[in-house]
Amino acid sequence: MNSIFSGTRLRDMIRSIRACKTAAEERGVVRKECADIRASINENDPHDRHRNLAKLMFIHMLGYPTHFGQMECLKLIASPGFPEKRIGYLGLMLLLDERQEVLMLVTNSLKQDLNHTNQYVVGLALCALGNICSAEMARDLAPEVERLIQFRDPNIRKKAALCSTRIVRKVPDLAENFINAASSLLKEKHHGVLITGVQLCYELCTINDEALEYFRKKCTEGLIKTLKDITNSAYQPEYDVAGITDPFLHIRLLKLLRVLGHGDADASDLMTDILAQVATKTESNKNAGNAVLYECVETIMAIEDTSSLRVLAINILGRFLSNRDNNIRYVALNMLMKAIAFDDQAVQRHRVTILECVKDPDASIRKRALELVSLLVNENNVKQLTKELIDYLEISDEDFKEDLSAKICSIVEKFSLEKIWYIDQMLKVLSEAGKFVKDDVWHALIVVISNASELHGYTVRALYKAVLTYSEQETLVRVAIWCIGEYGDLLVNNVGMLGIEDPITVTESDAVDVVEDAITRHNSDMTTKAMALVALLKLSSRFPSISERIKDTIVKQKGSLLLEMQQRAIEFNSIVDRHKNIRSSLVERMPVLDEATFNVRRAGSLPASVSTMAKPSVSIPNGVAAAPLVDLLDLGSDDIMAAPSSSGADFLQDLLGVDLGSSSVQSGATPGPKAGADLLMDILSIGTPSPAQNNTSSVDLLSTAGINNNPSNALDTLSSPALPHIATTASAGGMFDLLDGLTPSPSKEATNGPAYPPIVAYESSTLKIEFTFSKSSGNPQETNVQATFINLSPNTFTYFIFQAAVPKFLQLHLDPASSNTLPASGNITQNLRVTNSQHGKKSLVMRMRIGYKVNGKDVLEEGQINNFPRGL
Repeated sequence: MNSIFSGTRLRDMIRSIRACKTAAEERGVVRKECADIRASINENDPHDRHRNLAKLMFIHMLGYPTHFGQMECLKLIASPGFPEKRIGYLGLMLLLDERQEVLMLVTNSLKQDLNHTNQYVVGLALCALGNICSAEMARDLAPEVERLIQFRDPNIRKKAALCSTRIVRKVPDLAENFINAASSLLKEKHHGVLITGVQLCYELCTINDEALEYFRKKCTEGLIKTLKDITNSAYQPEYDVAGITDPFLHIRLLKLLRVLGHGDADASDLMTDILAQVATKTESNKNAGNAVLYECVETIMAIEDTSSLRVLAINILGRFLSNRDNNIRYVALNMLMKAIAFDDQAVQRHRVTILECVKDPDASIRKRALELVSLLVNENNVKQLTKELIDYLEISDEDFKEDLSAKICSIVEKFSLEKIWYIDQMLKVLSEAGKFVKDDVWHALIVVISNASELHGYTVRALYKAVLTYSEQETLVRVAIWCIGEYGDLLVNNVGMLGIEDPITVTESDAVDVVEDAITRHNSDMTTKAMALVALLKLSSRFPSISERIKDTIVKQKGSLLLEMQQRAIEFNSIVDRHKNIRSSLVERMPVLDEATFNVRRAGSLPASVSTMAKPSVSIPNGVAAAPLVDLLDLGSDDIMAAPSSSGADFLQDLLGVDLGSSSVQSGATPGPKAGADLLMDILSIGTPSPAQNNTSSVDLLSTAGINNNPSNALDTLSSPALPHIATTASAGGMFDLLDGLTPSPSKEATNGPAYPPIVAYESSTLKIEFTFSKSSGNPQETNVQATFINLSPNTFTYFIFQAAVPKFLQLHLDPASSNTLPASGNITQNLRVTNSQHGKKSLVMRMRIGYKVNGKDVLEEGQINNFPRGL
């Protein structure tokens, strides 16, 4: 091995390295060779310098450090001979980059070589400058490069044009210096020089507006003539690629024309004919022709053009979709997604081919085609496209079902023509890909079912039949047991039969069997089992004849390993055994859920209530102030409960196993230390309300917003993990100090006066809110506020909802608004009643949120009101 290192040649070093059997052996060879090169560098032997640098470049390509040889590059570049310069410039481009400080030392050598009499030396300097040019070098050497664009030799002109491209990228301010030189290159006959000149012009147009206007006026016609000559030229063997004359020049010219025609109608008109000619004459049976056609389509879509040419371009993309090459089909799908914005009908003609791409074996093509199909859907074709996608869902790959089912659900929700069609399609998706469907999809389905009262019987029967066949689909089972729990009596009695249904016979035991199977199935998760327990509790009231069987099933869950199931089983067994007198009212049907509010929250405009599981949000009627308090303040506490009802106190006492003191709080009475509010706040570790508030802040776990204090709704609210925790009353706003830090410092002595000036509480570009005030007689703490909502826009606001939150020293009650639709340039009103327990000490302060829909889009506006008149 020693003989290898006595002045070895590059060939010998490569052979030695390749002969190494381990990485350690290779490192040893490289380390010894580097030591030999260092020794040679220290000896400053000029004869071995080029050989040392060649070996260093190979070592560098292997990934080893070679910084110690950088100065050798500079020495070789400064050598007078061409061979030394060539190896020096090659090492410079490979071992250094523009961030190296050593590069500053080579600027003078580059300048000398750019002016060298030998054109090959000039070519070396241009090549190196075009690869590693920094901004400082560009400023210093730009004049020499600009001069070389006019050099007699075409190879030098070509390299100078490429080097100029690098210079204008690094220093855009120098672009104007190259405009005239670049335009002269567009007249070249040599294709190599012409393609570099076109590239330089393209770069100048993208970074300099003056250059863009110059080329539009001076060069557009010349470029069109050049492209026409190339397109119509006879066979030229030196430029021919797969039957296309110089496709690389074709593509460069089309890109430059695209920039020149974009935003300019005159330039676009000039190039219309040649683009049509290229699109029709170019063969698409080879990859070179497809590349030219693709660039032609890109240009047609970018310029200001007539629709007929765009139709031609879209038809070309349609042909691409039938190509066997995956890359061609993928870029065609990408371009069609952009083309929809220009001509939707032209793209619709290729709908069948696009649908076939959804079934393509290539995953990337499938996903891109699916996105394109979703853009093609409209009211006229939604049923046909949805049917095609659902049919494919049955046979699609497992890894594609999630994306496909999500897209189908999105299409169905967006274009649902009627609720029965929506329910049918969603049941098909849940049956085929239920385990891939996200929670918000089946939450939304439950909300729609709740709102379709005339379809309750039809839906529960359809779900019953589906769950018997597709019991392994988790989300289908959840929706089915929820509906059976709510509408089991309609299932058994065949209530609400539609003409399209076939009658079925379902006994009470059959309905309970489905729910029990969901509990006992080993692969059911905790959410499904918990929902099934709630459904059984409801069925125990609807099916009295088998209530004992249901009770036995509930009792078995007392020994469940899941704490949640244990707790539910104990609570529900207590209801069945000890509270039969209130069971029927507890398990009444859920009230209709507000679909508009759910959709707003789902879209992210109104965050969902804080909970341990993702759930759909129950609606909050306009006029209920405290329900969305946690949402409004974005607090991370549990949901706020409302004031107690006398019917639920015993149930609460039994449920929690504690003494609440009294079953209800009478007006003016002071609850004991273990009253409902204290208990709840102790559980939640929130704190204790002030005595002044205890008479209105007790807890009723059976009272929820918009449910008229129906105990059954509290059961669903508290027990079902698939349903939301929303609990509100008008007085719940004073329960906790939820605005800690928002409370202003005590105001000065309140001014007493019979009237208070109105204020503009909130104003945006589209909405204005005005407050007018009046005092209740005999109670200075109470203030009546009339809010007037004024629409400043020409659009109608639908599903309008106003929400507010106040600090703990205030109590807020909101009456329903005069309408939930705010007409264009119109107004609606809503009355508020605010009680200030710190009247005369603290001023009113309020946080508010307004949600509405305009042109089908959800809008959310928020604000804080601090400009209330003093004395309120």
